[in-house]
Amino acid sequence: MSADTPRRIVLLRHAKAEWSETSDHERPLAERGRRDAPVAGRWLAGTGIIPDLTLCSTSLRTRETWKLAVHELPQRPRTVYEERIYEASLGELIALLNETPDDVNDLMLIGHNPGVHALADALSGEAEADLLPRMNRSGFPTSALAVVAFDGSWKALEHGVGRLIAYWTPQG
Repeated sequence: MSADTPRRIVLLRHAKAEWSETSDHERPLAERGRRDAPVAGRWLAGTGIIPDLTLCSTSLRTRETWKLAVHELPQRPRTVYEERIYEASLGELIALLNETPDDVNDLMLIGHNPGVHALADALSGEAEADLLPRMNRSGFPTSALAVVAFDGSWKALEHGVGRLIAYWTPQG
């Protein structure tokens, strides 16, 4: 892989979760989340982006989101349930992405706010049309997806190297 290899990162915030008496890590999806997660999967399938690898937080709501969304894709990517995504800071998320093997061109990360929104914003040095202001106005709601493209090695991924090429929310 050369230094100018095109890559894409798909960032998905988990679907809407219930507020319950369980620990935050074990909160299940709410009914709205169970409806929105497959819609997010269909949107992703419509982009034609099929991740080579998916990194998913170990929380119940992210695992349930992925289980519902992945059924909408034409093929299931390799999935790693990564406990470091839960409650990760921006720096921790970038460090995790820097560990991605260079044979991965398209990576999906399923996580939580504020980390997922901060990551999409930090990586997006450029954006198509009004995507960046629209993403930042929306606050990256549950089931939102952002796609950031960049060229180069995962080890070189850092603030501002990417271009926000897509942003979608179930609310439109």
